Amino acid sequence: MVEYCQAKEEDAPEILDLSLKAYKPNRDLGINFAAANADEALVEKNIKENICFYMKDGENIVATASIRMPWSSHAGPYEVPHIWWVAVDPEYKRKGYASKLLDHVENDFLKEKLHCPSVSLGTAKKHPWLTDFYKGRGYQMVGEADLGKGHVTVYFEKLLNAKSHKRR
Repeated sequence: MVEYCQAKEEDAPEILDLSLKAYKPNRDLGINFAAANADEALVEKNIKENICFYMKDGENIVATASIRMPWSSHAGPYEVPHIWWVAVDPEYKRKGYASKLLDHVENDFLKEKLHCPSVSLGTAKKHPWLTDFYKGRGYQMVGEADLGKGHVTVYFEKLLNAKSHKRR
């Protein structure tokens, strides 16, 4: 039975363990995402300052994703919520958990509860599969920046609610 939960501070050790395992391929590619080299303090900070969801299948946490809000200390590049720290436990890869969790975040939370017009996210331009994954989910590239992390970040936006969307 799949369950979506908002993380609490006591969930930090499990989310850290999942994140480090999930982001190992990114470390191997030399892509320096914050979550790839996280420690428990960073996970706790993410839980306290952002909206951190996790997905359980039975008793196991199988995926996590967070939302940085426009008013947070680490806001995204645009004035809309920004998804980051998406991770799936490697033992549960290729079962659609990332898509299910993102559907929950995008539709059930951001669109239905918060009535957000759109959402952004970013990934490394040179990442071999994430840009295609996000494009396949309806995200459109809207910009890029060199944030000094050793790669160029590509930003994407997905329209959630056309009636309330205002173009920049």
